[in-house]
Amino acid sequence: MQLLAFVVIYPILWVTSMLPFRLLYGVSDGLYFILYRLVGYRKKTVSENLKLVFPEKSEAERKRIEKKFYHHLCDMILEAIKSMNIRKEDMKKRFKFTNIEIIKDFEKRNKSISLMCAHYGSWEWIFILQAYTSHKTFAIYKRLNNKYFDRMIRKIRARYDSYLITTKETAAVLTENKKKGLLTINGFAADQSPKKNKAYHWNKFMGIDVPVHTGAEMLSKKLDLSVVFFSVKRVKRGFYETTFKTLTEAPNNFEDYKITDQFIALVENQIYEAPEYYLWTHKRWKHRKT
Repeated sequence: MQLLAFVVIYPILWVTSMLPFRLLYGVSDGLYFILYRLVGYRKKTVSENLKLVFPEKSEAERKRIEKKFYHHLCDMILEAIKSMNIRKEDMKKRFKFTNIEIIKDFEKRNKSISLMCAHYGSWEWIFILQAYTSHKTFAIYKRLNNKYFDRMIRKIRARYDSYLITTKETAAVLTENKKKGLLTINGFAADQSPKKNKAYHWNKFMGIDVPVHTGAEMLSKKLDLSVVFFSVKRVKRGFYETTFKTLTEAPNNFEDYKITDQFIALVENQIYEAPEYYLWTHKRWKHRKT
């Protein structure tokens, strides 16, 4: 059944990826109508999340954020599909780095990095970072249930010599890379909710007390990785700017969870600035304290 689904869907994805951007975003507009107007994909979750973290906003204000979010979500879905065939030159024009010199400096000093980010703005095209550095890039992800689509995603990321590793593989792979003396960038999207039985630290996120992921901080301390945060700003449709911020080059100088708390504060700042670009479909606050 997995193979059948792949055989049926893959040609549609491939043809879509070949569309020029003008037509691609036309498809995105159609997808918005289907997901938001017809299907109502996770609308209840999105509405509840917005009401929970923005109780001071009116229903009309939250509804405007909701609609903008679904438009952006559909754009990201189509941009992810476009990744199958987008030219490197086009991606570099559309996903720019405002201060790549920060990464270059770590490269010159042979320093490996934990690169922390949120599900905000766009993270689909961050893999073009590999075109600017000699670091080997590894990104932690959750394996797809369909092994054929999972293989496809890995292949797409490998176009720029980046590698996906599952959450279960992370500690072993990063430790082995350290032993080999590899210069690496290790990407963590660390803003989502951990399993409650693995919640080692709680903190307020958007005013709500929730468990937070601490794996990036703990591995950074264990392997002496410099910790860098990157934020993404949507300049206009299909164009993004990424800015790096060094959190620390000496993670072991920090008390446990202080780096994680700093990361959470930076994510909050992004969301307050333009909430429509956060991934509201995830049940981020499902384990909140009551």
